Amino acid sequence: MKKLKNSVVLAVLAVVPLMLNACTYGRIEGKYSQVEAIKGQGGCYKVGSPYKIMGKWYYPKEDYSYSEVGTASWYGEDFHAKRTANGEKYDMHALTAAHRTLPLPSIVKVTNLENGRSLVLRVNDRGPYAKNRIIDISKRGAQLLGFQTQGTAKVRVEVMAEESKQLKAALLGNKYEKEASSSSKVVKVAASEKNVKPLQLVGAEHANPKAIRAYPKGSWFVQAGAYSKEMAAQNLSKQLDKFGETNIYYVTVGGQKFYRVRVGPFGHKKEAEVTLAKVKHFGVYNAKVVQD
Repeated sequence: MKKLKNSVVLAVLAVVPLMLNACTYGRIEGKYSQVEAIKGQGGCYKVGSPYKIMGKWYYPKEDYSYSEVGTASWYGEDFHAKRTANGEKYDMHALTAAHRTLPLPSIVKVTNLENGRSLVLRVNDRGPYAKNRIIDISKRGAQLLGFQTQGTAKVRVEVMAEESKQLKAALLGNKYEKEASSSSKVVKVAASEKNVKPLQLVGAEHANPKAIRAYPKGSWFVQAGAYSKEMAAQNLSKQLDKFGETNIYYVTVGGQKFYRVRVGPFGHKKEAEVTLAKVKHFGVYNAKVVQD
């Protein structure tokens, strides 16, 4: 990193302790304070107070309509394993980013306007403060977006509203409910499955058979995805084992078979919601909580 940027970050670190006074590392504040927020991350949800860097004031806020075009940069080894602005440990190999005003964490879509590549990132840090730069991306993110070598790129940054709100709710221990504009989509999906056959477990003749225990009716699950190809479901199932028991079910919709990957069962919805936050942080942003 350049000397100028290092000096800027030192200035930021002087401000960060004031911004972290409401955080309890690794746990959710409030009613559900004994529930882990996100395994291994050690951070918390926060917006933060206005702050001043190099003579300029910044005003963090929740802005779920945020969209901006500007210059992206990246940061790596000099900050690896150090604390981010919301108390997590920065991992230059993870898909994360720093932003000056968005809530921490937030989910954003970043598009490299120079090559067309897009990537979904999790904002968990503050910065950058160099002129005209609107987002600082992890080393791995810069590699995938194709600008690590050149150092910067012109990008569009768009907040992913539903994903950001759902992550916030899970971290604060609140119930997440979609807004009315989203409910119509749920109804349409349900209507398209009115002739769905009952869920069936993937049998022992398939690639990765598991001993699947029975579960009480009304149990909660995190449904991570549905695939037309079983191998894709198997691959996801193996990756999500770290978050709990995973199983694959198949269901026929409109004559086509789909393989659904689920984590669970959980006895309480809150357990499922906390696991959902972990799964989304892992990168499965379309995951959802279901009851069966």
